[in-house]
Parts: sequence; structure tokens; C-alpha cells
Amino acid sequence: MPTIQLKQEDKMVVKLHHQMEMHTQRRIDVYFSLPKEMGIGPKTLKENTYFNSGITGKHSYFSAGLHLPLLQSRFASMNNLALEEYRVNLNLFAYQYVVALEVDVNLTLKEKDPEQFYLLAAGLVEQSASLLKKLRRNIPTGSAQLAHFENADNYLSWHTEQLLMRMMAKRPRSSELLEQRNSILEYARSETNYRETRGYNSAATVADPNRIANKMRLMRRLIEYGVVFREKTYSLGNNTRRLVTGLATALIMIVVLSLIIKTQGALSGLTALMVLVLAAIYGVREVFKEDLKNAMWRFISKGKPKWSKDLYDSANQTLIAKQKIWLDYIKTKHLPESVADILAHRHQRNRQSAELLHYRVESRVFGRNFRAGYSAIHESVYLNLRPFARYLEGGRGVVFKEEKGRVSRESIERRYQINLILAIEDNGEAPVYRRYKITLNRSKITDVELV
Repeated sequence: MPTIQLKQEDKMVVKLHHQMEMHTQRRIDVYFSLPKEMGIGPKTLKENTYFNSGITGKHSYFSAGLHLPLLQSRFASMNNLALEEYRVNLNLFAYQYVVALEVDVNLTLKEKDPEQFYLLAAGLVEQSASLLKKLRRNIPTGSAQLAHFENADNYLSWHTEQLLMRMMAKRPRSSELLEQRNSILEYARSETNYRETRGYNSAATVADPNRIANKMRLMRRLIEYGVVFREKTYSLGNNTRRLVTGLATALIMIVVLSLIIKTQGALSGLTALMVLVLAAIYGVREVFKEDLKNAMWRFISKGKPKWSKDLYDSANQTLIAKQKIWLDYIKTKHLPESVADILAHRHQRNRQSAELLHYRVESRVFGRNFRAGYSAIHESVYLNLRPFARYLEGGRGVVFKEEKGRVSRESIERRYQINLILAIEDNGEAPVYRRYKITLNRSKITDVELV
């Protein structure tokens, strides 16, 4: 059964992520149920506008070792590889290490028991130290290979330190567990000292948080080379749109010329009245030409994909997968029966009139050109809700509460709720459905709940 997860990624971003094996054909449908009170619709937020500003994707090779204990070293004979192969294999390991550490840190932060939390954190430190030690045992001798190694080593050291300190910052200090906390911070300090010893960053860069963060962001992009796929997106239907424009113009001109001929027959000679009538005819033409063109385009493009996307290995430029993408506002009567049934199960007070925005992506993964040791790709789709929030009304209020004769006041804010239906279908099998409730205000997403 195909699996896909949706979670909050940022203040106003939710992320869909899943894996696709070789030879997979997968269809993912996302239905946004947007309450009318939000003021979002085809007249305020065009589909093309939201696609270009609110939907981004990221694709990379995937391995089952998404946790540090499962991560395998690839450096037994790295120095014998050609420069390009060395760089790609180094980046594959570094990228997978980063993803695995981020996953494990997020899982550790969910642990509520302080003792168990520090036990898991200590395990992360031990595993990270072991993996980085294995990496540093094989420092290359060639200058070109060494440059790639130092870039990756610099970023991995800094990112490990930052994630460990992030864990410590999110947990209050406890006198009973001070020793465990200091042990983790000591390892973070040792990575700082390691980078200083290797001379990876200048003193001026280290002293300026913006400079060091921007440098590490560049290092991250260098690590993603050969792992994260290069994308080429094409708009579909451009030639059809041109044909529709020409056809609409021709139809309007037939009507206009017929009216002009009749006008000349009714009014002999060039008079002020004739000029006025001709001006009115041309004015009407300009008004209705655009409406006719849009109506014809909506009819012809209905149900057809609007974009296609090719995914290439960024190192050798081979084609890995193809995608077709739809994004349309749809009417309730056009909803699939299963989706309509899921929305019907909502509580009565949540059944309000809504605009329905449908996003679909059909993917076809080829069974060739994969890097050795990989048989699947990982896709992350980032759905930014900030374009939605732009149309929301703000405002705060006060709720009064009485308790034991005392009246207190509590501040409240206006919130909105989006229902999101997610459907995933593999190779023509029965689709799997999930419903999420996304609660947000003008500034952030406050909750993402799987119903």
C-alpha cells in the first residue's frame, strides 16, 4: 500500500513527502476545501498564480537508511574513484547523513520524558560521532578531491552542532540531568574546535551569524549536487491557447464585419451617426472578444494537465521520471464520490459552502539510469498557504470568563479551517484517502490534524 505523509514544515507551509520505486506510476490528488468566508476563488487567486508562488517540489534519490543506525558508509575505496564519481558518492553519503540526523532529532524532540529524551540524545551523539569518524578516516590526497571533502566535512560538522544545540535549546535545563546535557554540549563544542583546527572558516565569517549561515546554505546546495534532481517544467497547451485566440478573433470579426456591412447599407455616406455606430461596434468587439476567448479556453482545457515536469540526474543529466500536473477550481458536483463522502462525514457545524481547489500530479518513474545502490526516489511537495492567508481577515477580540466571582479576560484571534483531502493511487490500484484539518490565521498555521 502506498504511503504518503503530510506535516507542517514552516509557519505557513505544509509538506507532502513519499517514496516511489522504479517502474512506479503514481497519482496523487489534493483537494482543498476553502470556506467561502476566506474570500479565495478563481477571481481572486488564479490557478497559475498559486502554482508559481505556492507549490514547489524537491526530488532526490532515496535509501531505506533514513535513520543514523541504518546509515552505511560508502568510503571503503573512495580514493580510487574518478573525481566526478568521488564527488557524487561523497554527496550521496553526506545528504543521507543530513536527512537521517534531521529525522532522528525531530523524533527525539517528541519524547516528553526528560530522562528518556537525554538517553535518546546521547545515542544520537554517539552515532553521529561514529559516522563522522568513519568519514574522516578517508581524507583524500588529491587537491580536487580534497576540496570536495572539505566542503562536505565543514557542512556536516556545522549542521550536526546546530541540530544538537537546537535540541538543547528546546528543553529547559534540569539540575538532575545537567551532566547529560553538558556531555551533549561538549560534543557540539568539539565540532566547533574541529572546524577551527582545520581552518574551514575565517574568524570574520564565524563571528557573523549571517555570513556563516549563508556560507553553509551554499555548502548544502553543493552537497545536493548529484542527489537532488534537476527539474524542467513546461507549460502545456500554449499552441492550443494561440489557436483559441485566433479562432475567437475570427468569430468576433465575422460578427463585426456583418454589422458593418449592414450599417453601410442602412446609412449612406460617412456621417457622424455612422462613425458613432462603428465606434460602438468596435467597442463591443473588444469587450466580448476576451470573454469569448476565456470561455473557449476553459471548455477546451477542462480536465487536461496544465504543466509537465521532467526530472534529471543533476550529475549525468539522464532522465529519471516524468510528471503531469493539474491545478483547477472544481464544482462540488464534479468531486469523486469517495471524496464527497469523506467531506460529508464532517460535523454539521463544519459543513459550510466552500471553494474546491484540486491539485493532481501523475508521476512515472523509469526503471533505468538510477545510481548504484538506489531503487527509489523521494519526493517532497511544499504547499505554501501564504497566498491563501493574504485574503484572510485579521482581528483580535476578548472573551470574558468568570471563576469564583472573579471575571478575567482572555485574548482571542480569528482563525480559519481548511479541509484537505489527500488521495494516492499506485499502478491503477484502489486509491488510499486521508483527511486533514488545517487551522490557520493571517500569520501562521496553528494546527495540522489527521482526522
